[in-house]
Amino acid sequence: MTKKYFKARMKFSPFILLCSTGLFAIFSSTISKSPVLPLFSAFLGADPSGVGVIASISAFTGVIVSIPAGILSDRFGRKRMLLFSVFVFSTAPFLYLMVTNLWQLAIIRFYHGFATAIFIPVAMATISDLFDKERGEKMGWFSSSTLIGRFMAPIAGGSIIGFLAFNPEISYKSVYMLCGMAGMVALALTLKIPALKETEYKKQRWVETVKGFRTVISNKGILLTSAVEAAILFAYGTFETFLPLYSIRVGLSAYEIGVFLSAQVITLALTKPMMGRFSDRHGRKPQIFVGAIIGAVCIGSFPLFRSSIPLLALSILFGLSLSIVTSATSALVADLSRRENRGSAMGVLGSIMDIGHTTGPLFSGIIATYSGYSQAFMSVSVVLVIVALIFQSFKFSKSL
Repeated sequence: MTKKYFKARMKFSPFILLCSTGLFAIFSSTISKSPVLPLFSAFLGADPSGVGVIASISAFTGVIVSIPAGILSDRFGRKRMLLFSVFVFSTAPFLYLMVTNLWQLAIIRFYHGFATAIFIPVAMATISDLFDKERGEKMGWFSSSTLIGRFMAPIAGGSIIGFLAFNPEISYKSVYMLCGMAGMVALALTLKIPALKETEYKKQRWVETVKGFRTVISNKGILLTSAVEAAILFAYGTFETFLPLYSIRVGLSAYEIGVFLSAQVITLALTKPMMGRFSDRHGRKPQIFVGAIIGAVCIGSFPLFRSSIPLLALSILFGLSLSIVTSATSALVADLSRRENRGSAMGVLGSIMDIGHTTGPLFSGIIATYSGYSQAFMSVSVVLVIVALIFQSFKFSKSL
């Protein structure tokens, strides 16, 4: 009786297993790059531009792989694609141990980029399949679990590198060993996820899969919603890249910068489920518009202040705006798509989102180089307002 009782108690729902997988998978992904990747690249002889190229490779993988991953999950089922992604999570980190030059590192970063590029859109599509009325809240909980991993990884990686500072090569390899172990935990958790009712998936012919994808990319509601998410991540990329540089310029310390960035992440993680539940009950579209406007006001206001308290308050408010927008955009894309092409829809969202996140720092960097940080923050704010207004003016086919 006792054994059966405990066995029954130890059975976790697919949602809990998916959130747990997300925590370890994103921990593994994040610790592979923050803060070790630029240090490892420089150790191998990369100059600053080479470090930037190495850092952008996995994001490039995300742009080109997310859509095919979503399409294939519609065609072959979510579980198979999740297993493929965690296979990459659990194998790629150990390849870093054999790296001796930058070309090898670049190839491994490209391969490692498949993991997150597949996992996130397919996991979001899976949650959309599992839940209807509570979709926004459940997506919020999943995102919060991944944010915990994203928050813990730099602390763990930085601690290892600091503890083994007497031998950088060993410190980097130790980080990638931990990265690999987290990936293996993600693999073990995914193997425990049940079949996700995949028998309900109607076997699609390729012509049906292609037709479903065309339906997704011709849906203006999905594209505009994805554009808003890309715009807020465009602003986020600027925030995480240039707020530290701006803060140093106005005389703030590295410790204060760390507090700003941490406060933003914690705010995002703590409020996402609540914001998702709010969108379930009160509609997604108004929430997305309001969140985007709040984000635009925040990002445009950073250069108006030079002391830590107002910048901390703005960082927290910016994290809240990210939570308000992104907790509703994924759910809205799921609402606007059909179950049989939901993977494709999430892939489109993921790909457009990556484009916004990647181009934000590039755009802001060019503006900052020629006109200064104030103009860079203001330009990003204007872009976000314009995209939000276009989104708000669009008439959706149903009340959302």
